Amino acid sequence: MSGAPFATRTEVVPVLDLRGGLVVRARAGDRDAYAPIVTPLSPGPAPADVALGLLAAWPARRLYVADLDAIVDGAPPDLGALRAILAACPGTELWVDAGFSGEAGVTAFLASGLGRPVLGSESQVDDALVRRIGDRAVLSLDSRDGAPMGPAILHEDPSAWPPEVIVMTLARVGSGAGPDLAGLRALRARAPHVAFYAAGGLRGPEDLPALDEAGAAGVLVASAIHDGRLRA
Repeated sequence: MSGAPFATRTEVVPVLDLRGGLVVRARAGDRDAYAPIVTPLSPGPAPADVALGLLAAWPARRLYVADLDAIVDGAPPDLGALRAILAACPGTELWVDAGFSGEAGVTAFLASGLGRPVLGSESQVDDALVRRIGDRAVLSLDSRDGAPMGPAILHEDPSAWPPEVIVMTLARVGSGAGPDLAGLRALRARAPHVAFYAAGGLRGPEDLPALDEAGAAGVLVASAIHDGRLRA
């Protein structure tokens, strides 16, 4: 089905995973095994080059960036990589997960003007930061192998959720196992006013109608675009 015309209400958000200043290939959430990406969309793993390649394959208004050095090791956000991406892709909005867990870090990032912070549940100690920041950030409800990551209250209490929420199933990332449609439907039933973005497992355009039916506002995608299974 690659390259065939189709219509979808679900927004496709291309993804870049950064490590050591380069874009890496995500596989089943095993972050220690991620290696610099080799893709026909880019001459190398430099963030700006890969961003341009992704947007050439699937024109999008925003990109999702996971800064793994910040998420895993607590390093500062890679502002240089983000600036390079925005310089290469003017007018594109960045959603950035850089392991934000404190208000000072979120406030500083917002002041940088480099994008919108993503608050990953795996990085939080309670629900206070998510509630204080509100719609200035996107919440990512992270899970691995069916187990919620981070404070239980963030997964259980929809009143803590901002208007846009990512449903991040890490074990499915780069796996081609298909999106977690059941999990998405369950969350939609609890909070129909929230825009949910599925993350992990998209195989290709054949999954988009099911995401539409499940009520997804969008889906985060990397492997299916790099491998040529999803093209605009």
